Amino acid sequence: MEIYISANTREMAEKNFSTVVEFILVGFSDLPSLQGVLFGIFLIIYTIILVGNGLIIVITKVTAALQTPMYFFLRNFSFLEICYTSVTIPRMLSDLWTQKKQISLLACGVQLAILLSLGGSECFFLAVMAYDRYVAICKPLYYHVIMNHKKCLELVTGAWIIGIPIQIAQTCQLFSLSFCGSNKLNYAFCDIPPLLKLACGDTSLNELSVYAGATIFITVPSLLIFWSYIKIMKTILKLPSAMGRHKAFSTCSSHLIVVGLFYGSSIITYLRPKSNHSPGVDKVLALFYTIVTPLFNPMIYSLRNKNVIAAIKQLVPNWLT
Repeated sequence: MEIYISANTREMAEKNFSTVVEFILVGFSDLPSLQGVLFGIFLIIYTIILVGNGLIIVITKVTAALQTPMYFFLRNFSFLEICYTSVTIPRMLSDLWTQKKQISLLACGVQLAILLSLGGSECFFLAVMAYDRYVAICKPLYYHVIMNHKKCLELVTGAWIIGIPIQIAQTCQLFSLSFCGSNKLNYAFCDIPPLLKLACGDTSLNELSVYAGATIFITVPSLLIFWSYIKIMKTILKLPSAMGRHKAFSTCSSHLIVVGLFYGSSIITYLRPKSNHSPGVDKVLALFYTIVTPLFNPMIYSLRNKNVIAAIKQLVPNWLT
């Protein structure tokens, strides 16, 4: 009897600590009756993101009145949003349609590295756009001197590439860990919090790396944005004209809404203590900063921007005739 128990225990231990060779993206498996509805919802959301951000790219490219640094940054930001959502949503749609939720370690690592790199770029793009508004409002006479074409290209290039080496290194560090036991990721895509939960052994170094990365890509840009808007608010309050103050506030408010949506959900996800993480809450927050922000981006920047609305009214009839 003792021999039987010992062998059975050893077999269970081997099963529990077997090396994981692929993950299962649980996603929304707990809602089996809503798989078709969810597929339709995410397909509509992805279509709106592609069309809305694509429209901003085209309009800011072909409209002569929108050939300014602000719309140059907005055009790049919209393209970034398309790339960012294309890392996750097509895979989510495929999983909902086929119900095949397996993903290899390599595919998971590639998805995570691209997602983190683009997420880092988004953080710095929002900081660059805040700096652009700071120069435009606080130093209007020097705006075109400071924000010249060369400077704009340098800022955009820096924002695009700054996250690549760091986030690839962080992804490699994470996947150098062993994954054992359960291979179920309670997420709709590969991300750091659920992967750390499946990792074997000591993950304290990886958790420290996550906090360091979040400090670089979330805390630093958010402080730059905060500083920019303190300066902007001081300048706006000094404007003699009420119409001038309203116009300045209107221009900045669109950017602040996007900043709040993206940074709010990102900070809660990556800077919370591990003990406070909840799978359900994390899953919702992950959808928020990867899908909701890109969805609202074209609506916020177009519906609240008179120049963009005017350009749409001018161009759309021409395309339809």
